[in-house]
Amino acid sequence: MADNFDTGNKAHDSAEDNLNRVVELLRKHDLVTRLVHKQDMPRRDLVENLVHKQNLTELHTLLDDMHSADVACVLEALPLNDRLLVWDLVKAERDGEILLEVSDAVRESLIKAMDSDELLAAAETLDTDEIADLAPDLPKDVIQDLLESLDTQKRARLQSALSYPEDTVGGLMDYDIVTIRADVTLEVALRYLRRLGELPEQTDKLFVVDRNGALQGVMPLQRLLLRQPDEKVADVMAEEVVTFHAEDDASDAANAFERYDLVSAPVINADRHLIGRLTVNAVVDHIRQESDSDMLSIAGLREEEDIFASVWKSVQNRWAWLAINLVTAFVASRVIGEFEGTIEKLVALAALMPIIAGIGGNSGNQTLTMIVRALALGQIHPDNAKKLFRKEIGVAFINGLIWGSVVGIFAYLLYGKPALGVVMMGALTLNLLLAAFMGVAIPAIMHKFGRDPAVGSSVLLTAVTDSGGFFIFLGLAALFMPYLT
Repeated sequence: MADNFDTGNKAHDSAEDNLNRVVELLRKHDLVTRLVHKQDMPRRDLVENLVHKQNLTELHTLLDDMHSADVACVLEALPLNDRLLVWDLVKAERDGEILLEVSDAVRESLIKAMDSDELLAAAETLDTDEIADLAPDLPKDVIQDLLESLDTQKRARLQSALSYPEDTVGGLMDYDIVTIRADVTLEVALRYLRRLGELPEQTDKLFVVDRNGALQGVMPLQRLLLRQPDEKVADVMAEEVVTFHAEDDASDAANAFERYDLVSAPVINADRHLIGRLTVNAVVDHIRQESDSDMLSIAGLREEEDIFASVWKSVQNRWAWLAINLVTAFVASRVIGEFEGTIEKLVALAALMPIIAGIGGNSGNQTLTMIVRALALGQIHPDNAKKLFRKEIGVAFINGLIWGSVVGIFAYLLYGKPALGVVMMGALTLNLLLAAFMGVAIPAIMHKFGRDPAVGSSVLLTAVTDSGGFFIFLGLAALFMPYLT
């Protein structure tokens, strides 16, 4: 465990060091270029060009030595002008793999800077499944030229990969598979592998198929290497196999990979014919993308945003939920407005209102997070939904009594009014119950109607707990006003 931690820290330090070195070289290049430009000398343009090439040589060498994923991290951390300067220094044969590594927003800026021939050359260096990942961001004419340049088998595979949605197993699977027959010996299978020369990445098993390509089982490499060479594949292979269909949900497949500790798994059609495989690296990429998407959705962002995007583009990405927030804020203000007379009689109410709304919002977000996660993992079904709801209501009620008593005592000690302490305890308890109810109901309703329960749920919940908290607190204060004044 410690070794993995140290390795992770080293990788992080290496990426950060690379970024610092690139930024330093860019700063040096900019400084020297400006100094030369200011000099009044004969043939200044030639001197500028020579200095320009000399300064960028070290940067070019540094980029060549960096892993593609590290280059992607550097590009994501640079402003647009510096990003394009560095992108021009990357070797053309690495363009495709780096485009796959960068975020969608940064990829868009890089693709805009490339012409059709460059994009076509970059795509042609990739495998079929990788081209499918890149295809949604490529211009249509490049996709058409790419299809025409591929051989018949690759073209068919690419068209098949493009036909599946991104959030399905078909959208993640690759076609780099190694198959063997059940009626051969392990020695024959090993000779076959030696002739291949290399195995696809993340290969931990071979797929055993019959003459028609139907899956019969898998041959773990460990068994292949450790069992006797004269044994038949049929006698050694594993017949109980975790399989997927191309139409399966990618998140369900990711859960299965975690549950069964899979490295790779076969993808089959309705007739059990092997059509591809799913690997752990594709699953990890999917999990990361889903996690990033959920984080953005909870914050009310419509899509992934380049941190160096233009002001206008960032405004377009963020305005929608801000507009909804504005509407809900007006609702909350009107709730307060309806109790202006109550607040005028006891100004302390204005100081205590944020406590009720704030604690209710935090409690609701805890419930919301648990429910969204449970929905994502498929842990909620009709048989346990009511029990889960009762449990969350129970948690909210107990928390309400405990912390309501705390804030009630606090209000009594601060203002010397026992009735105000009772109002605080009652309001907090009721608002926590409301928060728990909405924390379950909002994501459940969104999930029922096929919407992502993470998108905007937090914004809606906060609006309800704010407005509801103000209404409950001020309403109780109005009822207890004879005892508060």
